[in-house]
Amino acid sequence: MKTTQTLAALMIAASALITGCSSTPMQSTNYSTASNDSTYGVIDSIQIVRIDPATSGVGAVTGGLVGALVGNQVGSGSGRTAATAAGAIGGALVGNNVERNRNQPYDAYQITVRLDNGDYRTVNQDSVYDLRVGNRVRMVDGRVYRY
Repeated sequence: MKTTQTLAALMIAASALITGCSSTPMQSTNYSTASNDSTYGVIDSIQIVRIDPATSGVGAVTGGLVGALVGNQVGSGSGRTAATAAGAIGGALVGNNVERNRNQPYDAYQITVRLDNGDYRTVNQDSVYDLRVGNRVRMVDGRVYRY
């Protein structure tokens, strides 16, 4: 019974710790004070940027749970508790590394648009198609289209 309570407390603590460390990458920056569904402007600059996606923590949590279950099958008494804890920690590390390897960095185009109202908006896109600096564009749902 004590092993089950220890395992549950360890999993809750590990989940809270890993979830608190997760973050999401910034996809677009909006300097405008008003949010419109579609906005018009002129392309001010286009740059290629390297985006390194962060891990979400799902791999670490899954790895920790699997590691704890495998570690719980080893030994008995306090040895089993130690094996469960070691399995959870090791599994979390391996799961986080697997997730990081699946989310490889990639190049994106960072397009800065000077809006008709004078504000600037920056958007990251996977392709620029036929967009050039100085083109009149329309922004819809965080994407830039030639207008």
